[in-house]
Amino acid sequence: MGAHAPASTDERALLTGFLRQQQDGFRNAAFGLTDEQLAAAPTVSALAVGTLIKHQTAVQQFWLSAAESAPGRPDDDRDAETMSDDYADQFRWLDTDSADAVMQAYDDTCTAVFQAVERLDLDTPVPVPEAPWFPKDQPDWSVRWVWLHLIEELARHAGHADIIRESIDGATMYELMAGREGWPESPWLKPWRPSGTNQGDSTS
Repeated sequence: MGAHAPASTDERALLTGFLRQQQDGFRNAAFGLTDEQLAAAPTVSALAVGTLIKHQTAVQQFWLSAAESAPGRPDDDRDAETMSDDYADQFRWLDTDSADAVMQAYDDTCTAVFQAVERLDLDTPVPVPEAPWFPKDQPDWSVRWVWLHLIEELARHAGHADIIRESIDGATMYELMAGREGWPESPWLKPWRPSGTNQGDSTS
């Protein structure tokens, strides 16, 4: 989609544009990586590109469920131990994980978010979830707030993914974006290509 979210005077189009821009940050960071590289944690952090994508899939699903259930709360019959285990698994690259499966789950969730942005009333109140890091003096947010919060959440972790990816093979955001989207090479930007790939080939 290019380096910037599209300009628009329509609020829903702006929300979708900025959501897509930040969602694409993870696709760019993962572009060309193997399963082993997706699981790699090359910095002092324990985070990996692949586990960040798993986490952002879960985060988007959480807030999507909250928005779709509003003004009520989503049903969740998991006990505290199961919820804790599920959260921890977001930050582990499991034997059952693969690049194809993780990216498919991520893409499906991103699509579901876009569909919800189009159809849900932006002013519907969303009850504040019960967790230590959420305010106790505010009963609800709006669906609009949820989408803006998702943009914030995606942007924060997309930056983490950029640093981890650069630590793996030196690739940076703009060259990865250019390689993934098939931009032509220019004097100021060379699209990233896998090692050994003909630089004149198109990659998408």
